[in-house]
Amino acid sequence: MVTITPETGTKADGADAQHARSARRRRRLLGENPLGLLLAAPYLIFVGVIFAYPLVFAVWMSFHDYFFSAPGADVEREFVGFDNFIAVATDPAVWRSFLNVGVFLIINVPLTVVLSLLLAAALNRALHAKIFLRVSFYVPYVTASVALVAVWLFLFSGPGLVNQILGPLAPDPSWLINPWLAMPTIALFVTWKGMGLFILLYLAALQAVPKELYESAATDGAGAVRTFFAVTVPGVRSATLLVLLLATITGANLFTEPYLLTNGGGPNGASTSPVLLMYQKGLEQGDPDVAAAIGVILVILVLVIALIERRAVGDEES
Repeated sequence: MVTITPETGTKADGADAQHARSARRRRRLLGENPLGLLLAAPYLIFVGVIFAYPLVFAVWMSFHDYFFSAPGADVEREFVGFDNFIAVATDPAVWRSFLNVGVFLIINVPLTVVLSLLLAAALNRALHAKIFLRVSFYVPYVTASVALVAVWLFLFSGPGLVNQILGPLAPDPSWLINPWLAMPTIALFVTWKGMGLFILLYLAALQAVPKELYESAATDGAGAVRTFFAVTVPGVRSATLLVLLLATITGANLFTEPYLLTNGGGPNGASTSPVLLMYQKGLEQGDPDVAAAIGVILVILVLVIALIERRAVGDEES
């Protein structure tokens, strides 16, 4: 018979408690399955190198007098505090670019959500040519932007097809050279181009909505419209949040479309986006520190908008 003294029992209990604390710390750091972290390591490294490091470097640039120099040259970059942000805040072109992208998002994001959900619901119920219709909506998303821009210019240029159809009702100046219509036209273009991806996201979410809910709604006498708002919309809430976030982030990074459609933000800056302005100031005008400050402000605004969308759409789900 073995007798355990109180001191020995206390030491054993203390060792067990310390071991349990160490195990909890390892679980918090590595997760329940460390192998998962090992498998995710290549992607985490990719994200760190491609996204995290440039973001941190951009923040550093925005607080320094940064300029391009010859490779390998030892050049001192003076810390300037908030001077670059003051230059951004006092530049009318920056304010206009943020206003332009605000107009773009107000048009693009609601249209993307509403049209993608409606078309996905229709495609989910379609009996004939379902695959053909899905591919048709997805083709613009995977097609090169330059080719699609050529089609859009054919439609919305001065002598374009749309103006020929409208005749005397066509706007003057035309769509893409009109200060009031240039950005809305670009918003429509981006909505049409990217809708295929969001339709697929909604189609995937619709597959997870239980069929019993639709049967119950039909039993209760709910029509198509009431079933859509009572069953479909709540059933794809998580997909709606994802579409909102993706559309917002994509729209905030608008660059290619105004660069190609309006020859770099015309007319007179009416379609200049913050990212396009960053390109112009950083590369064309040689002010990368000011461009970095614009980028930091843009990231903060996108994060704020994303948080608002998360609370507005995700509260009920959480």
